[in-house]
Amino acid sequence: MPLPQDIIRAKRDGQELTSESIKAFVNGIAGGQVSDAQVGAFAMAVYLQGMSRAEQTGLTLAMRDSGRSLHWTGLSGPVLDKHSTGGVGDLVSLVLAPMLAACGAYVPMISGRGLGHTGGTLDKLESIPGFNVHLASRTFEQVVREAGLAIVGQSDDLAPADGRMYAVRDVTATVDACPLIVASILSKKLAEGLGALVLDVKTGNGALICERNRARDLAQDLVDVAQLAGLRSSAVITDMNQPLASSAGNALEVLEAIAYLKNESRNPRLQEVVLALATELLLLGGLASNREQAGSMLAWALESGQAASLFARMVALQGGPVDLFERTQEYFPPAPVVRPLTAKARGYVAYIDTRAIGLCVGALGGGRRRQGEGIDHRVGLTDLCNVGDEVASGDRLATIHAADEAGWQAAAETLAGAITIGRATDPLPACYEYIAPSVNN
Repeated sequence: MPLPQDIIRAKRDGQELTSESIKAFVNGIAGGQVSDAQVGAFAMAVYLQGMSRAEQTGLTLAMRDSGRSLHWTGLSGPVLDKHSTGGVGDLVSLVLAPMLAACGAYVPMISGRGLGHTGGTLDKLESIPGFNVHLASRTFEQVVREAGLAIVGQSDDLAPADGRMYAVRDVTATVDACPLIVASILSKKLAEGLGALVLDVKTGNGALICERNRARDLAQDLVDVAQLAGLRSSAVITDMNQPLASSAGNALEVLEAIAYLKNESRNPRLQEVVLALATELLLLGGLASNREQAGSMLAWALESGQAASLFARMVALQGGPVDLFERTQEYFPPAPVVRPLTAKARGYVAYIDTRAIGLCVGALGGGRRRQGEGIDHRVGLTDLCNVGDEVASGDRLATIHAADEAGWQAAAETLAGAITIGRATDPLPACYEYIAPSVNN
């Protein structure tokens, strides 16, 4: 087998790596034979030289095989999941998973925590008292089988090479290397034992990949590598030039998700993205034969209350309260200071700095500045305005939920700089385009 430095040198010089070489390197990462310095050098070589689809597939499969994989037997429906590249106010998973389960799918969703300015599904769910995102493997499987869905964190034995490589990428300026993004996402999803996957690839000023063309390239790589690895997949490129939902912040997004599932209120942009992704999955999973049928199934899942019932069942099985939907407000105490930020002049919302919005939530205490730091689940923003909205002086731009007056004032200053009032502009689309595989497996 080649030495790690030989593999690094070959990639540094632009050579295509064999599947055997990639597997040897990944096994060395998982087993500790490859040093952090070598992982960093490899990541930088990939960042500079890129990887072919064959190399990305080899890296993805090797990282999947560095740990255990889930195997589902005896289920009455397909095993489906989605993945988002991250955004602000992106609570899609909280409503999409129970909607899919209500339509007959099983959703073993392995999610992450907030990273930088983006929110994390696990942090949101942990705002529910008692909710446990660290389930034993057998318990995880039982919850999926009984409720149709479970949302948990990544265990140490699931694609462990990815965990180590990501930690090194985070400190070597290679987080946004597209081949490594592809392998990181897909290795974990393949380990879930999925039958189909849809990718929500964000683009815009609040996305990991800001430029539309680069987002399209990443989406194509993701669905093609998934296809080559034997996983049915498609992608939707969605907008992150403004927060997706009406709220941003952990408990506040859970409250919005509950209102969505209870048919009380739905942000139209959020609804468009949820239905686009869910429709793709129902088609990929064979639960619907066309988009019209998928739309009818999803409407029934919400209107019948079945999606809400399954979400509540998941919460109870994962340690949360059994009466979450009946006593919602009692389980989510408000922040001490809740007050709106208003417009100072008449005009239109012409631009929103979405990254600044996400960082504002973090500064309020709703995110982490370092790993392991605690967060305040109560804080964040609601009633967020949208690009294209007409406002008059004194109209609400957002409501700030802060731990104290100083926090409110700091957030107000940040938001005032992040929301530009100017001339009339068209509303932004929520979904830009669909990406299908361009290769055969």
